[in-house]
Amino acid sequence: MISFFYLSNMSEYSLGQALKLFLQKSRLQSGIRSLEIATVWEDLMGKTIAKYTDKIQIINHTLFITTNVAPLKNELLYQKDKIIQRVNEAMGENVIREVVIQ
Repeated sequence: MISFFYLSNMSEYSLGQALKLFLQKSRLQSGIRSLEIATVWEDLMGKTIAKYTDKIQIINHTLFITTNVAPLKNELLYQKDKIIQRVNEAMGENVIREVVIQ
């Protein structure tokens, strides 16, 4: 096992634990989360919604969904709570607190 020595509290962490801690403290985590959600977006929301979703981005626990289809924007506005619930279940933790449709 590879170990990483973390100096701030003088504890030893495995490489996996060290990477997880690093991601939690860095700004990279939002980008990685966005990629994870993008890979399961079709399974979560269905083929039609996924097809017309242009961009998915997470910034400060807010999921930004971009689409140019007005009826889809309206539908997604009504499904905000369901989207939050589905994404958080898929991620295994409370990643999303708010949804913004653009």
